[in-house]
Amino acid sequence: MAFTYDVATDRGRVRLLITDTDTSHAIFTDAEVDAFLGLESSSVKRAAASALDQIASNEALVQKRIRLLDLSTDGPSVAKALREHAALLRTQADAGEAAEDGGSFDWAEMVVNDFSARERLWNQALRS
Repeated sequence: MAFTYDVATDRGRVRLLITDTDTSHAIFTDAEVDAFLGLESSSVKRAAASALDQIASNEALVQKRIRLLDLSTDGPSVAKALREHAALLRTQADAGEAAEDGGSFDWAEMVVNDFSARERLWNQALRS
């Protein structure tokens, strides 16, 4: 089970976001983290969100809600918190991608007559 942690790499950043930083108790192998990055088109935050969703599903399946003597576990509430964190990472990724694309606002010049066609050509010449 290969495990590397270097925050200078995308794999390391994903591990940082999902708190998979302990080499002796790794949650995911390098290949699994790379698979999340591949599934999410190398988006670190989206890959981390997918990994958190995977952890949440596992938590809900394995731990369930158990109460035994003075010990209790609540897997579904832990899973809910992990999914909320994954949703936040996806929202941050959406905002980052929108900013890279110039924001969510743009305009287009309309040509409705000969005068506006000449004006558009003139403006295009000025911009280049």
